[in-house]
Amino acid sequence: MNANTPPNRCRIVLIAPPSVKPEAVAAALSGGDVASLILPDEGVDAVSFQSFAEKVAAAARAAGVAVVVAGDTRVAGRIHADGIHVDGNKDALAEAVESYQDRMMVGAGGAKTRDDALELGEERPDYIFFGRFGFDNKPEPHSRNLSLGQWWAEMIEIPCIVMAGSDIASVAAVAATGAEFVALSSAVFGDGIDPGEAVARANALLDETAPHFEG
Repeated sequence: MNANTPPNRCRIVLIAPPSVKPEAVAAALSGGDVASLILPDEGVDAVSFQSFAEKVAAAARAAGVAVVVAGDTRVAGRIHADGIHVDGNKDALAEAVESYQDRMMVGAGGAKTRDDALELGEERPDYIFFGRFGFDNKPEPHSRNLSLGQWWAEMIEIPCIVMAGSDIASVAAVAATGAEFVALSSAVFGDGIDPGEAVARANALLDETAPHFEG
């Protein structure tokens, strides 16, 4: 998380796969409040992924932003990540929680239904993610993710992250669900987009539209 006092409303989580240049990630982090950065490996080899993750993690630490590695616990350990993300497998999530949660956050993703989400929630991850990495290719968020996020935020204490769309304006729809975090990827790192300006605009929209949390 940022060193400064974070805003008391839905915050940004950036999803940065290895196809994104480290310089673009650093530029995005300069644009304003970002809670954390999730790094999915996108199927690249472990050596290339670790090299990417090391560069990005350095920029994130300089900005006071937590780094979460998706899928590869070895890389997470080598770069001293702040967390790991486990997608869609309750047994793998249970193992990760038992093995790593005493020293880093453990997040869960891959739930497509309420039952899926509740099963993952039984393992007490630090957050649950609604959406799929790389599938934010339409301007608006997926309606299922919005629905699951709203239901979860109303019913469960574990924080949730909901994937936004490829249009920065879609952060407003995610914030309206009550979700604690909105994930952005293509809306920040897409072709022709200034990552820093995109993050600044997203934060401005959240300041204007996001409901404030109690307490």
